Amino acid sequence: MRFAIKTSPQHTTWADVLAVWQAADDIELFESAWTFDHFYPIFSDPTGPCLEGWIATTALAQATRRIRVGVLVTGNPYRHPAVLANMAATLDVISGGRLELGLGAGWNQEESDAYGIDLPPLKERFDRFDEALEVITSLLTKTESTFDGEHYQLRDARCEPKPVQQPHPPICIGGSGPNRTLRSVARWAQHWNHPGGSPEQLAAAIEVLHQRCAEIGRDPAEILISTHLHLDVDDPSAIEGQITAAADAGIQLGIVYLPTPHTPTVLEPLASVLAPLAG
Repeated sequence: MRFAIKTSPQHTTWADVLAVWQAADDIELFESAWTFDHFYPIFSDPTGPCLEGWIATTALAQATRRIRVGVLVTGNPYRHPAVLANMAATLDVISGGRLELGLGAGWNQEESDAYGIDLPPLKERFDRFDEALEVITSLLTKTESTFDGEHYQLRDARCEPKPVQQPHPPICIGGSGPNRTLRSVARWAQHWNHPGGSPEQLAAAIEVLHQRCAEIGRDPAEILISTHLHLDVDDPSAIEGQITAAADAGIQLGIVYLPTPHTPTVLEPLASVLAPLAG
């Protein structure tokens, strides 16, 4: 299995997140590092601090030299897809071609209500997401884009400069819904992040993905499959069981979700545990 890290930019400080990413950048075992796209802390005290994901990731890209960078995943309702396409192209240029473009349909009702951001019902949310994927891909690859969707429209729209990576940075779609999410993955993604679950759930979801790829004639081997691994800082070796189960289910990339408060001291012990399992 291959390995990456993820820092949640909540209940932490910029200095600590920066230290973790720079330490990970020096450990070849970790191929990528990720933040998330929320404005309030999630699954915790919502009144605490939370750094904005895209701004933080751009700064972290400038502070590192090797590791690939991404937001896992960007909530589509928060930004117009044309704006997001320009953000992605710019970050890919700034990072020297290291962006992994994480995208998702969005889900957080609390912060949407707080900011007056429309979070549509599920069907419309995924209709918008499918259009957004087409808009983003078109803007990143074509000189001019015209699009007449129900939710988004483009008129001879440009996105310059283009990203360093061609035809565009790898698209990572997060989620596990068999009907909408996995159809979008099969059509658009180079990387699919299953957020987590039992080995049986992971294996079943991978089987559905293969079905969705077969429906459109795509080889599922073109899609990297990842999941989250959760670290116990008091017992790093406990992660071995998660890795074995995920690998047996067909997961190729384990993204280790580092708990807060963030500290770079966890990375060397973690790397020592992961190294014999890498491949």
